[in-house]
Amino acid sequence: MRFVAALAAVAAIFIAVPAAAQGGPPPPKPVIDPLEGVGVEGTTRVPIVVPADPENTWVLDLSTGGRVSIRLRPDAAPKMVEQIKTLTRRKFYDGVTFHRVIDAPESMAQGGDPTGTGGGESDLPDVPAEFNNLPHARGAVSAARTQDPNSANSQFFIMFGPRLGFDHDYTVFGRVIYGMEWVDKIERGEPPANPTRVLRAYIASDNPPPYQAAPAPAAPALPPGETKATLPQ
Repeated sequence: MRFVAALAAVAAIFIAVPAAAQGGPPPPKPVIDPLEGVGVEGTTRVPIVVPADPENTWVLDLSTGGRVSIRLRPDAAPKMVEQIKTLTRRKFYDGVTFHRVIDAPESMAQGGDPTGTGGGESDLPDVPAEFNNLPHARGAVSAARTQDPNSANSQFFIMFGPRLGFDHDYTVFGRVIYGMEWVDKIERGEPPANPTRVLRAYIASDNPPPYQAAPAPAAPALPPGETKATLPQ
């Protein structure tokens, strides 16, 4: 009888385990990470942390009042990134204006023309199209071109908002990672009445100095023999 009782006790334990499992809390739901999506059930996925890459970080000091940092993407557009880096180190972009700045539907600021007219470019050869899967989302930096897909050179545009109709038609080669508030302040117009300028452009690995604001405009010269107090109001 003791042997039978022992078997009954063991059976009760095995029967109780699944019953307890059925009556316990439900299995944990998949953890959703904003950067990584759905994780493995019951686990937390670690967000992707992209390491700093100073050699592929483009720095633009704008006359709107601050510094903009752009993560270049040589993995997606190696030729355009190399063109941008070469021109930047030649100081080509220093002083260049944003000559075409429009809101919806295009929603972008275009610059990179040394003449400020939209018809100029650098003396480097044009860059062939490198259309890729990077979207024209807010902050995307893309290569401007003519009707010829292989005519990108020095001009670029920064997106204020998404314009996915540009995807696979223009070459995205970077994205703003810091200072988008200064991009938003770029003067609008075609051309703007008082265009925003790139004061200085750098590649971050070249150890740029801190941002320096544009000098205040000089006061207009007074006519000979007159003082400020005698000028008409």
